[in-house]
Amino acid sequence: MTDAALSPAAVGALIDHTLLKADAAEEAIRRTAREAAEHGFASVCINPRWVRLVTEELRGSGVRTCTVVGFPLGATTTAAKVAETDEAVFNGASEIDMVVDIADANAGLHTEVQAQIDAVARAAHDGGAILKVILETALLSEEAKRLVCRAAEAAGADFVKTSTGFAGGGATVEDLALMHEEVGGRLGIKASGGIRTYSDAVRALDAGATRLGASASLDIVGAQTHDSAENAY
Repeated sequence: MTDAALSPAAVGALIDHTLLKADAAEEAIRRTAREAAEHGFASVCINPRWVRLVTEELRGSGVRTCTVVGFPLGATTTAAKVAETDEAVFNGASEIDMVVDIADANAGLHTEVQAQIDAVARAAHDGGAILKVILETALLSEEAKRLVCRAAEAAGADFVKTSTGFAGGGATVEDLALMHEEVGGRLGIKASGGIRTYSDAVRALDAGATRLGASASLDIVGAQTHDSAENAY
């Protein structure tokens, strides 16, 4: 994929327009939903308390409601993540982004990681939603990243995702290439964290991403000229 092959509007159709700040107020959430509908973003990604409101705001727009589970640490129980998922889909979420158990992943506990993803995937799918599994790549070893990708696929998840945006780091070309090597063509790959410009977005897509998480979505789609090829990976 090259700059010439993908317009900012086409990139926008792959963006989960994100507002996950703890202090985000209702008007900011509503504005985020309106922006997503106006620009044809893939979804609006917000904290669980806003799912019902955003679903109503987006009704008829074709933009999906995405929310987060076990966020941002991933260090809650499987039962808690399933309960969050059940409530989210009941309130209208059609996409769930769940943080993996980072400690289990780094400990190499494939069975435990897969079992948790499986339970949340079942809850999401039973409610008609898809599941994205957040690796939190900045906190995982390379071996753990590969473990989570494999566990996510085996458990029936729909996407793997790089980051929450709350643990430092973000979507790197190297991590996206690793994820693509493990599950590319079978699972979606969401690049999240540090995607602020059209050029950032294209680099992530070139590295294997099929979805983008961004709070700077308007800057990305508002680019009037493409960055020069010398800045591309």
